[in-house]
Amino acid sequence: MTADEKLVRFGVSLPTKLIRDFDTLISRKHYPNRSEAIRDLIRRMLIQEEIDENHIVVGVLHLLYDHHKRDLSDKLDQIQHDHHQLIISTTHVHLDHDNCLEVILLKGKAKAIRDISDQLIAIKGVKNGQVCLTSKGGKLY
Repeated sequence: MTADEKLVRFGVSLPTKLIRDFDTLISRKHYPNRSEAIRDLIRRMLIQEEIDENHIVVGVLHLLYDHHKRDLSDKLDQIQHDHHQLIISTTHVHLDHDNCLEVILLKGKAKAIRDISDQLIAIKGVKNGQVCLTSKGGKLY
């Protein structure tokens, strides 16, 4: 928000349980008040809505996998090399004797980032994976 923007007050009616749960959540997330939490939710929704397949976005993909799975590391590496133009960096963390966490930073068209993410997440042996996309947003609020 820029200094010249005015704030607008509006009322929202919510069921008691929903507002109680929301208050618990915003406290746990360390928001100073409901207004800031609601502004953040609205911004997130607007950014996600702004992202279409052809928008240039940045993404963070995390993959949790068992490195003992046969050929898994080779498959992950091969797909990443096949799409090297999308990958900004990777971080590999040994969580314990069996599990590794790979964090991949990506930049490119949303469709391409979703596609490589889906390919990597779908490899047998990947226990969990998720991609988070964001836009630098021409309309960030």
